[in-house]
Amino acid sequence: MVRVKRVYEKAESKDGWRVLVDRLWPRGMKKEAAKIDQWMKDVAPSDALRKWFGHDAKKWGDFHKKYRAELKEKAKLLAELKKMEKEHGTLTLLFGARDEEHNQAVVLAEVLKTN
Repeated sequence: MVRVKRVYEKAESKDGWRVLVDRLWPRGMKKEAAKIDQWMKDVAPSDALRKWFGHDAKKWGDFHKKYRAELKEKAKLLAELKKMEKEHGTLTLLFGARDEEHNQAVVLAEVLKTN
């Protein structure tokens, strides 16, 4: 099972293996408080795509397509995430954005569930 959750939300046992999928460390979050098991910043959108998107919901459709295209080049990282899901049962993709519907973790979870 793949779940998506803001890194600022309280960690729970049902989260399973917690992986931060942001390129940048979340603002104001101390490493101890994040309770992450792994940080995979290389699976996050490129800096250029991240900056272009700027969490603008109007750009969501284009961002979604462009990030999926970037993920096609990251098969090894996707395989690592699938392995974590298999090993731990539940994989929770953590993100820092305020918008819980329009962020890279949503796209990444979708890709993992369809592969």
